[in-house]
Amino acid sequence: MSTTSSTPSTIPVQLQEIVEDFQALSEPERLELLLEFSRSLPALPEHLADRPELLEQVVECQTPLFLTVEVGDAPGQPVELFFSAPPEAPTTRGFAGVLHEGLNGLPAAEILAVPADVPDRLGLTRAITPLRMRGMSAMLGRIKRKVAEQAGAEAQG
Repeated sequence: MSTTSSTPSTIPVQLQEIVEDFQALSEPERLELLLEFSRSLPALPEHLADRPELLEQVVECQTPLFLTVEVGDAPGQPVELFFSAPPEAPTTRGFAGVLHEGLNGLPAAEILAVPADVPDRLGLTRAITPLRMRGMSAMLGRIKRKVAEQAGAEAQG
């Protein structure tokens, strides 16, 4: 991992490495990497697969994308992220794959500290429509909101 930035980063290491991987590539290669992330997005686990009511739709996405998060009971417990997106939506699935690989398993505090501009840092703004970029930003925002809600409920409970 490179540390060329002079400003302190609140991006978790695993997400920062993904950002750097995208930044090291040409624009066509970035799209291919996004496609690879779409293929690696895990299927929903059994306890969610037949329970669509447990997932929340990210309406800002052009294609139907649903997600949910599960925050462990104790502080510092890992957060689990779950996404559902159709295979014929590789851009949306790719963004979900980036967020899954970059954030899944981290503690709530690390996810909540992720800056909102992470999608822009992937270097896809010229290759992907603004509406699709807005969808990725909305995914990140929804994840952070759900983590904050659950982590707050856990702290109070």
